[in-house]
Formats: sequence, structure tokens, C-alpha cells
Amino acid sequence: MHILFDEAGKLLTGRLMSEADSSLQVELDSGKRVKVKTANTLLRFDKPAPAQLMQAAQALADSMELDLAYEFAPEEEFGFADLAAEYFSASAGATEQVAALITLQGAPHYFRRAGKGRYRKAPPEILAQALAAIEKKKQVQAQIEAWSAELVAGRCPEPIRDQLYRILFKPDKNAPEYKAVVEAARSAHAAPLALLQNAGAITSAYQFHWQRFLFEQFPKGTGFPALQAPAVADELPLAPVQAFSIDDSATTEIDDALSLQGLGSGTVVLGIHIAAPGLAVQPDSPLDQVARARLSTVYMPGHKITMLPDEVVGSYTLEAGRDCPAVSLYVTFDEATLAVQASRTALERVPIAHNLRHDKLDSFITPAWLDGEPSSATPAEVAGLQPRLAFLWRLARHLKAQRELVRGKPESFTRPDYTFRLEGVQGSEPDGSERVVIGTRSRGAPLDLMVAEAMILANSTWGQWLADCGVPGIYRSQASLAPGVKVRMGTKAQPHAGIGVPCYAWSTSPLRRYVDLVNQWQIIACARHGKTAALAAPFKPKDANLFSVISAFDAAYTAYNGFQGGMERFWTLQYLKQNGITELTASLIRDNLVRADDLPLVMQVLGAEGLPRGAHVRVRLGQSDDITLEVNGTVIERLDTPADGPADDAADAADAEDDEALATPIALAIDVNEGDNPSAANGAAENG
Repeated sequence: MHILFDEAGKLLTGRLMSEADSSLQVELDSGKRVKVKTANTLLRFDKPAPAQLMQAAQALADSMELDLAYEFAPEEEFGFADLAAEYFSASAGATEQVAALITLQGAPHYFRRAGKGRYRKAPPEILAQALAAIEKKKQVQAQIEAWSAELVAGRCPEPIRDQLYRILFKPDKNAPEYKAVVEAARSAHAAPLALLQNAGAITSAYQFHWQRFLFEQFPKGTGFPALQAPAVADELPLAPVQAFSIDDSATTEIDDALSLQGLGSGTVVLGIHIAAPGLAVQPDSPLDQVARARLSTVYMPGHKITMLPDEVVGSYTLEAGRDCPAVSLYVTFDEATLAVQASRTALERVPIAHNLRHDKLDSFITPAWLDGEPSSATPAEVAGLQPRLAFLWRLARHLKAQRELVRGKPESFTRPDYTFRLEGVQGSEPDGSERVVIGTRSRGAPLDLMVAEAMILANSTWGQWLADCGVPGIYRSQASLAPGVKVRMGTKAQPHAGIGVPCYAWSTSPLRRYVDLVNQWQIIACARHGKTAALAAPFKPKDANLFSVISAFDAAYTAYNGFQGGMERFWTLQYLKQNGITELTASLIRDNLVRADDLPLVMQVLGAEGLPRGAHVRVRLGQSDDITLEVNGTVIERLDTPADGPADDAADAADAEDDEALATPIALAIDVNEGDNPSAANGAAENG
């Protein structure tokens, strides 16, 4: 005798070997013997043989009409034998009964299980809904197949084009557009990104990067609501200074300016004046909510997305010819020894006499000119500033040397900063067709160093003052210069080993960084209330809001910097093409990774095996990809014979890691190897 039984929803047959009260011993066709519960037994039969029975029953089940079976089925609960009797005949045999069972199991929308081999008809209204859903699913599948065929043929359907960035980076893996791309990639044996490129979904590499960034970081667009800049309500005294700012020509958010008093008297007072939106914009106000949503200005060659509306920035920026509200730090120095004698903070209006632009003045304001060497080419606007700039240059070098003593090693500026200028920009933003001019600006240039050291002095002094007043701030700290020890953000005043200061709180760019605006509110509270400021400050110790700002800012700032680095790499690749550059010189960073000598470019090369770090080589460039931002090359010549390359400064090593990340393929949230519900990201880490 043979039996048919249900094993976890699967129908199996075998020869009955023995039988006990609650179980059976059954031999399967494979020869394997299994123990089957009596309750799981559905049918006993003598013939035909089990394999023949299942084959014949499946064929018969395939010929059954579900609508007819549903009509013939009893209204009350029934067994599969009952349906066989109604559908076939009252004398339905084993083959017919098993065919009915297979049909019932395979049509859960028509029949609901009521037990082992027992069923009930689904209510007509539920059946109608189920059939409609099945028909819709068939139509969706047909659409998926049609879209997939178009992609394979090199055409991109409009719905997929509209969902391009969502499909690639934040897909709904149940959406038909996503499934069509996966199916097409499998059929064409192509990577999804390459498939979409070939199908014309990506017509501009620049727009691909730009729109992808907007999709991820600004899904609602970059426009601002209609907001007015509130006026400063305080009656601020007028500072007895003539301040000047130092920025590049593209800067509209002029956050900081400097002044000097007392030159030649033996005691000099340095004024560091910071734009004061914090005196007007209040926490939780509409403008604060906008700033907190953006957290920072986003920079890229030829364009930027500001943290605050242009009209608001224009109200608080330190523009020449105006008396501007400012939070000022005055630091008193001994003119001879440059020892710090005192410091104080003031809330005031500061007359701004000049907005100096370093990109126009760096070639004139040189160490020699600052040391007194005359020059007839010096622009008139800075000729009268020579004594003040000369003192600031001397002070900046002194402050830098002091920090380096604490730091334990000198800061090395072995590589220049690169500048990007786009020619032919039409409209408010580039479109990727512009010609790019890449220039250099040496790190540590006089004007650059003056501003950098003044801001470090302000950020460290105010950071310590907040701690002394018991007012929390947002600090950046680094435990040591050891490899792998990164800069962290927190609410405690801790040393920053990389800069060489006991604490460091970003406070000097409140128009561009939200962290600085938060710290400015705290500093204003200290300026108004002194030692009792902790009671009046907007953020109290252990304030959950402060930790929330840190977390959000850290994530946004990392993403923004990654995008800026990616766009600079994009324009560097355009520079190579526009200037027909096929070879360049570079230095080996590690393994097969090199850094170009005269361009902001790090890339993988072949032929560097066995060369020491720091080796100077000539590289022949291969093909570049404007979408993945990849470019590779081959070492064709060794240009030096060093025994060992110089060790990178910790900052340079970190830069190398960031640059290497940009040299890796874009990571997609789409994987054609994981079935219909992929979870693993495809490719290496995305840039930034």
C-alpha cells in the first residue's frame, strides 16, 4: 500500500512499511525511510505507483478550470475528495482526488485552508479583490518586462529616467522601475550604471553628480522660504577701530575682520571681529530652523548652496563701508615679546574699512614687502595697511611657533591649495561644459596665515572662556597625532593635538556653519551675563539639543565635504581632457596610489610595485570615467632614486585617505546578484 502525506506544505508519496497508533514508517521513492505522523496522512492507495500517480495528477490538475472548481465546491467546509467527486464524478479515483488536492493547494485566493486536506471557499467579494490584484500583478510584470527589453535595446523608458537617482541610491526594491533595471542588467550581463548610461538615462555627467547630491541632501530643493532678516535689537556701542577683512573674491559671507590698536606704543590690541547673526536670529525662530536644516554652506567649483538666504547674509556680512554688528575678541599683546596680557569680548558695531581679496593681493603682499621692502606695484588700498599687516605677519608666525611647540612637531605645508575657476558659466550655476582653470595657492601664504592664526586664537580663547563660565559649547578635539586618531566633536573643552591648543570651539563662521552660530549664542550669553551665563545661555549643560546638533552637523558636513571633493575631482578630469594632458609626474603615497605633483589628483597606477613611498614617477594616463570619477595610469619612468620616501604628516595622511576614497567607484544601492530583494551595496565606498 502507498500513502500520500503532507510534509510542511509539500505533498509526498511513499510505500507504507509499518504502522503504529500515531505514526507510520514510509519508504520514499529514493529509498529513504521516514517517520510520518498519522495526522499528516491524506490518502492511502494501492495503485498506480506513487511516481506515476503524482505525474498523472499534476497533468490533470493543470487542466482543471479554477472558476468551475470554485462553482462546484461545497459551500461548507470540504475535503479534496469531496471536490473531486463534484468536479469529476462520484467515483473519482486516486488520480482525480490528488489532482483536486493540487488544485486546492495552488489556489489560496479561491480556497482557504481549514485543516489538513480541508478547505473553505473564499467569499465572493474577497475572491474578486484577489483576482483583481493578480491581474494587476500580471500587468505590472508585463510592464517590467517591456521596460527591461527597452533598456537592453539601449532605450530608457521615461518612468525609469524620472526615478533614476532613487533606483540607483535609495531604491524601493518592490517598485517596478527598480525591478526592470535589475532584470535588464541580468539579461544584458551588464552593471546597472553602465546599462543606464548606454540606454541614455544619463546625458550629463555633471548633472548626474549634481542631481544625485540634491536628491540625497536637498530632496525638497535648495530654495528658501520668504524670510526677513530680523534687526539687532541691542543698542550696540561703536568700536573705535577701522577693521578689514581678508577673503577670496567669491566670498559673500564675510564672517571675520581684523583690527589693530596701539602700534608703536608698546602694547598692541588685536581685534578679531565676527559677524553677529546671533544677536538677531534667535534659537527656534524660522531662520534658525532653516539654518539648522542645512547646517553649513555647501561649496563646489563655480557654485555654492548657502546656509542662509542671500538677503539674510547681506544683512549681517561684514561689508566695507558699514558699521556692522559683531562679536569682538580683543587680545592685548606686549608689542616687543608678543606675550598675551589680557583678552575681553565685546558686543558692538564695528566700522569695516576694507574687504581685502587675497587672490588679488597674494602676489603683492609677500614676506619681503611685509618686512619693509618697497614696491611700486602695491595697490593703493593696502599701501596704508603695511604697518598693520607687517605686525599681523609677525604675530601669526609667533602664534604658529607657539602651537607647534605644544603640537610637538612643525606643521608642514608641502602641498599647495588648489583653486578652481570656471569660465563661461551661463546662468546661476554651471552645467558641466565650462572651461576650468586650476590654480595654486601656497599653504601658509602671509594673508592666509594671518587670518588662520587669528581665527585659531579666537576659537581657542572663546572655547576656554565658555568652559570657565560653565557654559557648554561645541568643541573639536583630537587626543593625539598618532595615526588613526581622528578629530571628534563634543561638548567638553578638550585638547586638539593637531592644532596644538588646549581646546577649540568653532565660533568664527556663524554665517556659514551652524555649529559656529550655536557657539556664538553661548558666547553672547557669556558676554552679557559673565559667570551667571549658564542660566541664560540657550543651551544648558547636557542639553540633548546640543548633542542632536553635533550628530546632524557631523553627518551633513562630511557629506558636503565629500561632494565638494567629488566635484573638484570631476573638474580635474575635465582639465586633463581640455588641455590634452596624457602624462604627468606624481609621487607614490603607498602601494599603487600616487598623488599628482601639479594637480589635485590621487589615482591608482600600474607598475609601481616595489617602489618606496615618496618615489617620484612619470605616469601615462589611461581612460577616465566622468560618472565614477575613476582614472588610472601606468608608471613609465622613475624620476628619482630615494632610499625611502618622506613620512607624511598626519594631516597629509588623512588627506590621502580622503583622496583615495574619491578614486573608488560609486556605490549603488542596487545589486543584480541578490534576487528580487537585494540588500548588499554594489561596489566600493562611494566618494565622500
